[in-house]
Amino acid sequence: MILYNSSPVFMLSQMSCYRLQNILTALPACINITYSPQPCYFTFTSPPSNNSRVLCYQVKKMEAGHHDLSKVTVAGDPQLLQKKIDAVRLAGPSKLQVIADFDGTLTKYFVNGRRGQSSHGILKQGNAEYDDKRQALYEYYHPLEFSPTIPIQEKTKLMEDWWGKTHNLLIEGGLTYDAIKESVSSSAIAFRDGVVELFEFLEERNIPVLIFSAGLADIIEEVLRQKVHRSFKNVKIVSNRMVFDNNGRLISFKGKLIHSLNKNEHALEMAAPVHEHFGDVDGPINDNASVKERTNVLLLGDHLGDLGMSDGLDYETRISAGFLNDNIENNLVNYRKAFDVVYLNDAPMWGVVKLVSQMCSTVN
Repeated sequence: MILYNSSPVFMLSQMSCYRLQNILTALPACINITYSPQPCYFTFTSPPSNNSRVLCYQVKKMEAGHHDLSKVTVAGDPQLLQKKIDAVRLAGPSKLQVIADFDGTLTKYFVNGRRGQSSHGILKQGNAEYDDKRQALYEYYHPLEFSPTIPIQEKTKLMEDWWGKTHNLLIEGGLTYDAIKESVSSSAIAFRDGVVELFEFLEERNIPVLIFSAGLADIIEEVLRQKVHRSFKNVKIVSNRMVFDNNGRLISFKGKLIHSLNKNEHALEMAAPVHEHFGDVDGPINDNASVKERTNVLLLGDHLGDLGMSDGLDYETRISAGFLNDNIENNLVNYRKAFDVVYLNDAPMWGVVKLVSQMCSTVN
């Protein structure tokens, strides 16, 4: 909302106030920034210029994300959820960490009205023979991954075989840096609205984010580079990481194999910061102790199996947020039982942004 009196005033939500703070502090001293808790006010003490019109557009664009999410938000036990929020807020941001799945959680399920791609599914080696071989593996193993009749130990072995064979094909087929960049550039993959704002909010408060994925860390990093155009100092990726030679050709994989059934806190030794440039070789930063001291967890996932990402972590309070993107009638009952809060119909990330702002608000 823009109010005109002696000077133009921008009235923003608390989250937008935070989001624009860094922009405004870089502008000339003619701008007087006046805060109130709810809402925030940004007041120009000089007549608006062309720059202020641009700023007005940015405000409008951001506020569009803060629409009513009540129709796509379901809490299994609202009283229990509020109790957990209060516990996390009382402990403070220094005790909080965020664990998030990537595909279908941070990214949209539908892109431009069609099913979006996964970080693993977008990869094209530039070698049709090996692309076809990987597709054949998918068609064989994917039904086994979700079979209700296969015991977990047997299924785990099948997933190890699938991932191992796929990685070998990537090496044999001569996967290169350029093929990954081109795959991401031509892909139908996009972050949910509000993901950047969520990461920035958490970064400002030094709250770590661990992105867990059974896919490929190098592809996730390239998606961040091309779609977000920046990295975040608080974000680390727990995923399969590639090793390339000096010619940019894949020669091996680093560390433990991470597949869909072992994507949990036991894989923390694989956690590494997001690389600024493709092909950076700095290894994982071993600060697991400091992460494990953060005993309150916000877990984000889109499958019931994602709840296992916090296995191995001795947490005091865990708030789980699930994204139920499709087939809602058949899955909502189970999701409500499993997650503290469920976001429906490929919802934007604004519900989680609101949730973390409540968790990090000042204790009265």
